[in-house]
Amino acid sequence: MKHIGFLIKPASASCNMRCRYCFYADVAEHRSVPSHGVMGEDVMDALIDRALAVGADASVTFAFQGGEPTLAGLEFFQRFTDLVESKRNQQQIHYAIQTNGYLVDDAWAEFFHVHRFLVGISLDGDRELHDWLRPDAQGAGTYQRVMDAIGLLRTHQVEFNVLTVLTGQLARHPQRLYRFYRSNHLDYVQLIPCLPGLDDNVDEFSLTPEAFASFYKTFFRMWVEDFRRGERFSVTLFDNVIPLFAGIPPQQCGMLGRCAPQFVVESSGDVYPCDFYVLDRYRLGNVLSDSLEQMATSNTLHAFLAEPRRACSACADCPFERICHRNCKRLNIAYYRESYCGYRDFLEYAAPQMAAIARTLR
Repeated sequence: MKHIGFLIKPASASCNMRCRYCFYADVAEHRSVPSHGVMGEDVMDALIDRALAVGADASVTFAFQGGEPTLAGLEFFQRFTDLVESKRNQQQIHYAIQTNGYLVDDAWAEFFHVHRFLVGISLDGDRELHDWLRPDAQGAGTYQRVMDAIGLLRTHQVEFNVLTVLTGQLARHPQRLYRFYRSNHLDYVQLIPCLPGLDDNVDEFSLTPEAFASFYKTFFRMWVEDFRRGERFSVTLFDNVIPLFAGIPPQQCGMLGRCAPQFVVESSGDVYPCDFYVLDRYRLGNVLSDSLEQMATSNTLHAFLAEPRRACSACADCPFERICHRNCKRLNIAYYRESYCGYRDFLEYAAPQMAAIARTLR
């Protein structure tokens, strides 16, 4: 069976929050057109046709992101799912959305339930931490709205996970963050490093390699204590790294130093190879005019995949090089610099226990 996925930005870069560290806003500012508004029905129709043309027995994932995708409106999503249903043959259809949760109400939660959306919801720790890092457009805290949204997802039996941006500030509180997740029964968590801007302008929010190593050593120690008690807590980094010690490939893109090309679709129909690089120079084509095959074999994509990783002298004698290969070319700025690698530092601490756990997976 063929598997294909699309990361769709139905409201382009539009957002109803003003997170202090937003690197998607930085990407938008580096484009000739920062935001394209809400996706039109012509683009929606063309995108769905391109996706379903992959094959009658294909597995197709439509994942929605932003900006904030719910700004496209619930009617947009209802039209999208109705159109997919009217056009599909035997394809398996999967839906996902990454949302800040601000607009999620009963109607949204019921829609997610009916169409079996996997929902990622952004939450940066407890009220004090989250409200400072993730205010709304008026500067007010958003913690309570997000927690209310999580409550609605639970009420409507929607599968969800939590996405946290690991800033320099959050990295100083690994125990506090871990206990927050566990006490609120948030059992599926993805932590992504807060990145400097595309111009490498490091600020107070950027995660440094030292902070990465320090945070994850403590976080992993607490995770192992729970694991030994039989308590399972899914943390994306651990879920991907531990199987590597058993020779099982990771699911997360870039972890072995290779990009897995994506179809990231802007509301204009323009397509890009990676969510971190929705930039003019990486435009592969447009769903209104170009086939997926044309975009997947384009010179632009080949050039993107051939771009070198940053150098790091710590890689020369690294025992973990075979399960890293300098990792994702965008995220690795939070892992290492020229002479020090926080990822290696963390793995040297965690590897014995990770390897022992991995042996149970074989």
